[in-house]
Amino acid sequence: MLAKYGITVSDVLRNAPTGQLYELAVAREGSSITSTGAITTLSGEKTGRSPADKHIVENSESADDIWWGPVNHKLDKKSFQVNRQRTIDYFNTRDYLYVVDGFAGWDPRYRLKVRVICSMAYHALFMHNMLIRPTGEELAAFGEPDFTIFNAGAFPANLYTSGMTSHTSIDLNFEERQFVILGSMYAGEMKKGVFTVMNYLMPKRGVLSMHCSANEGRDGNVSLFFGLSGTGKTTLSADPRRALIGDDEHCWSDHGVFNIEGGCYAKCVDLSAEKEPQIFNAIRFGAVLENVVFDDQRRVDFHNVSVTENTRTSYPVEFIDNAKIPCVGGHPNNVIFLTCDAFGVLPPVSRLSPAQAMYHFMSGYTAKVAGTEVGITAPQATFSACFGAPFLVWHPSKYAGMLAERLEAHQAKAWLVNTGWTGGTHGVGARMKLEYTRAIIDAIHDGSLNEVEYQEDPTFGLEVPTTCPKVPARVLVPSKAWSDDASYQKTARHLAQLFVENFKKYEDLASEETKAAGPRV
Repeated sequence: MLAKYGITVSDVLRNAPTGQLYELAVAREGSSITSTGAITTLSGEKTGRSPADKHIVENSESADDIWWGPVNHKLDKKSFQVNRQRTIDYFNTRDYLYVVDGFAGWDPRYRLKVRVICSMAYHALFMHNMLIRPTGEELAAFGEPDFTIFNAGAFPANLYTSGMTSHTSIDLNFEERQFVILGSMYAGEMKKGVFTVMNYLMPKRGVLSMHCSANEGRDGNVSLFFGLSGTGKTTLSADPRRALIGDDEHCWSDHGVFNIEGGCYAKCVDLSAEKEPQIFNAIRFGAVLENVVFDDQRRVDFHNVSVTENTRTSYPVEFIDNAKIPCVGGHPNNVIFLTCDAFGVLPPVSRLSPAQAMYHFMSGYTAKVAGTEVGITAPQATFSACFGAPFLVWHPSKYAGMLAERLEAHQAKAWLVNTGWTGGTHGVGARMKLEYTRAIIDAIHDGSLNEVEYQEDPTFGLEVPTTCPKVPARVLVPSKAWSDDASYQKTARHLAQLFVENFKKYEDLASEETKAAGPRV
């Protein structure tokens, strides 16, 4: 099966069962089994993605499509061939390899056949979880893959190869439909590599790919939750009263939305049964834990971040009790942008006009807080286009334009929800209570926020409700929650200016209406 790639290893396990992968990961890779039955492993030096080492091969067929720059770094064809051969040479030194064949995309009309070739059982189990698992009949008829991943992450790239910035190299070749990983065992590189592929191929077919979670109410109404890490995307979409379509990556076609993945990949830091019971209970036999710390009874300490703050778990989507299988839904009724505003000046909820929706989608704002990274002593604004810049291939205006078309065609409402601070900046004010944010999401879903009065935020131009069930009125309008009005005004103007400065990079391709939808400075 692998001879056509130049791989000569004879001991190859294809789509091995979970139990067998457990046994091999423990015996061959030093993995451990925790008290709940999940398997845990360390990913080595790399405990997160390496965006600076991600490359896309410059080919004449796709070069004009790609948003070249700080996100998508060019790599020449020769260097890609060298790196691919390096993975194959490494594979041929192994006594055994693993192959996982699966699908990306729950809608059969758009799904991609993906093949993963790797040297570690842990990586095979991870992608068994994250890809959509084929039935026995589908696997027998799988045929040739649409995209192939060569994961030799335990082996470094050669620094003398042209275009290398370190011993890590993550290389995508859209023409050859291949993806090479060297120098990083972090499993998330495979997951996000597949997403990047979908972010290129789906728009070519008129389908919007999105970095968002999605759920569905009992009446069939669908909501999308966009947001960067730490904004509540996974937490707020995990609602026991609504079916989970997926927690991270979706597409919106002419037929509705569908999940790209067959599993979930959740952060574990400070995880508890009280805060996030669905995720906590999903960490059982079949789940993969990365870089967590456990005691001599194999009980995981989710508060221990001595290895990394980016502790993670991967599990099949059906481990969530109210997951909707197959993971598809109708056209969204609500599109919710989540931001963690550590400056404490954005309203907890705002209703967005179509132009404002485009502005905030292209901005993709959140804020880091003091203590999250070395050197951060005050709130720091972070802007990530389309709430997922590291995974975009086309210019952000491509995705924003497709979103605008769908919002208009299906009359979906757009909202901006601040899960960050209120009453002052981080260190002065307080984090928005989760009960208030859940009440706001409930009011969006049951239509309550369509029936109340709104007032305009003078700095950001946002429509802000004056009342919301189960949320104090003083919390809804940020200026009322601050005790020092002068400090509020100064901080609001500062954040508004940061928005304006960031948006300058998109002004050449944004409409006049969208440019006018930003803050007033």
